[in-house]
Amino acid sequence: MRVGVEVGGTFTDLVAVGPEGIRVTKVPSVPSAPDEGAFNALVAADLDLATVEDLAHGSTIATNAVLERKGAKVAFVTTKGFRDILIMQRHSRSRVYDLTYQKPEPVVRRRDSFEVAERLLADGSVETALDEQAVIDDLIPKLKEGGYEAVAICLVNAYANPAHEEQLAGLIARHCQDVQIACSSAVSREFREYERASTTTLSAYVQPVINRYLERFEDRLNGGGFKGRFSVMQSNGGRLPAEGMRRNAITALLSGPAAGVMGAVRQAGRSGFHDLITFDMGGTSTDVCLVTQGQPGLTSEFSLDGLPIRTPIIDINTVGAGGGSIIWVDDGGMLRAGPQSAGAEPGPACYGRGGTEPTVTDAHVLRKTLRPDAFLGGRMAIDEAASARAFEPLAERFSMSLQEIADSAIRVADANIVRAMQIISTERGKDPRDYAMVAFGGAGPLHACRIAEDLGVGTVVVPPNAGVLSAYGLIAADYRQFDSTTRKMLVGDDTPAAVAEVFEEMRKRAVERFVLMGLGHDPELTFIADMRFVGQAFEVAVELDHAALDALTGDALRQLFAAEHHRVFMHGGDAGNPIEIVAFRLGVTAPLDAIPVLSEETDEAPATATAWTMWEHGGEHRGQAGSRSTMTPGDSLAGPYLLEDTTSTISIPEGWSATLDDNHNLVLTRG
Repeated sequence: MRVGVEVGGTFTDLVAVGPEGIRVTKVPSVPSAPDEGAFNALVAADLDLATVEDLAHGSTIATNAVLERKGAKVAFVTTKGFRDILIMQRHSRSRVYDLTYQKPEPVVRRRDSFEVAERLLADGSVETALDEQAVIDDLIPKLKEGGYEAVAICLVNAYANPAHEEQLAGLIARHCQDVQIACSSAVSREFREYERASTTTLSAYVQPVINRYLERFEDRLNGGGFKGRFSVMQSNGGRLPAEGMRRNAITALLSGPAAGVMGAVRQAGRSGFHDLITFDMGGTSTDVCLVTQGQPGLTSEFSLDGLPIRTPIIDINTVGAGGGSIIWVDDGGMLRAGPQSAGAEPGPACYGRGGTEPTVTDAHVLRKTLRPDAFLGGRMAIDEAASARAFEPLAERFSMSLQEIADSAIRVADANIVRAMQIISTERGKDPRDYAMVAFGGAGPLHACRIAEDLGVGTVVVPPNAGVLSAYGLIAADYRQFDSTTRKMLVGDDTPAAVAEVFEEMRKRAVERFVLMGLGHDPELTFIADMRFVGQAFEVAVELDHAALDALTGDALRQLFAAEHHRVFMHGGDAGNPIEIVAFRLGVTAPLDAIPVLSEETDEAPATATAWTMWEHGGEHRGQAGSRSTMTPGDSLAGPYLLEDTTSTISIPEGWSATLDDNHNLVLTRG
């Protein structure tokens, strides 16, 4: 049996696939103790842990530690003269016209930043050797007195030569046994000192939190008789065994959204859909991603709470528009949706847990696009009167009926999501009409068709058990890790030999790590060179065929760069300008032996379709409401229709039709 458990902001989802079919569970999250929510899901699913061969987990624990500033107490150690690099940051401003703008606050205070005497040059040669005695006499006592849980080491030019960082880490480990250490040369071996320092400190900041969380989780698993493999999802779309995650916790950020993308890629791909806009709308937020030819876009840098992080991550755009997003009025009197959320505690007003503010979910209850007696397959009670009480002040303010204000609130939320999708598509030269939308999460299928209309998308795919697709993505994802190194070189006739040398060096290091984690000796490899015209500030990622490096020439490198530069910027640049490579990235993947199949099997008895009237998109619509479990492959139906399963509700508006295909995907089309 394979089990995926994904902890979201509002619900914790579980998918178990085994010889007896599929088992799906959805329970409320416990924000104060995410592992409690995960084990509540395991208990609710009534699983015998001794029969589980593969358990994959995704959690927001690392992300929350940064956003809530609840990570470990970290000391930052750098080269003498660079103590303030985390405070000085960059000269750029994320909000140019904000007169009150302040730079994001680092997770390490200035008094917790220390210097050591050493210096490497940009080519990795030693200008000043590390003064070991000064480290023992001066730095070590300060680290012991400070009560630090972790130390982040980021020495200048350590990306070119990690010797001093490794030497310093050895000294600290020998004298401070209980302190966890993160070296920039192991976390992000790239140039640009501030970004490397920020990434390393954040990795050290969340490492003890992740380790404690994994220890608690593993103790409870072992207590239940679990003897299988326990892995954790990463933000790059792959997962790692728990012991691998303990050494590089920074990759655990945004693991839940990445799992959803991988679940969508796997399930939609079965029906031949490979160019996708993934649309994951949960209880707290909406995550969207563009997938081309079955491959989600990767970005090497993103920011969390304003702090840059350089590690490969699926290029996901997130907006605060989820089922729990609060509906409010701004200072200009305009109706707004999110980004504030009612979350899991207390949740939307209709959940009956003390929530009093109007949310998107409450709006659906008032519009009748959610049926109270069918929510989560009828397993969760919904208080329609509480939704009405929450929206009454807004209805009075705008002189609207409850249905009208609820419909307006949802259309505002839809507009926020459309904007997020435009950022990843049209603003990057991609026409959304060339893609199919894959809708999942508890609320995604409710909003998908209207959002597709605004974007001109003609096909929407709703996977089976769409509300827990992220949990499925955990067990459908391969094992994956990325390595990077900065190695600047001008592209010339002798460059291919140097590129081959770098590849072999990175390959040996990466495969050794995979072998130590028990992931095999022959992983799949992806080799990328970050290239640019000399003088440019940003790079273009150019994929190289590592199996054909022997035949690579300087001219071929230039042609590959020109083609990728044209794809990104719509022009190839001046071919006469010199081109340089600044960094290399190696992706290492151990594919699954067999990808588990997500089906429509449930334990719920099919419900008979009934006449149903809903207020939607500015008017009243008479249609039907029924259960998805009554459909068999080949069945079709036309909107208006509310189609329900145990994890989500699918809204099929007038003018749309839906067909269940042989892979249990519901394919919705316009016209």
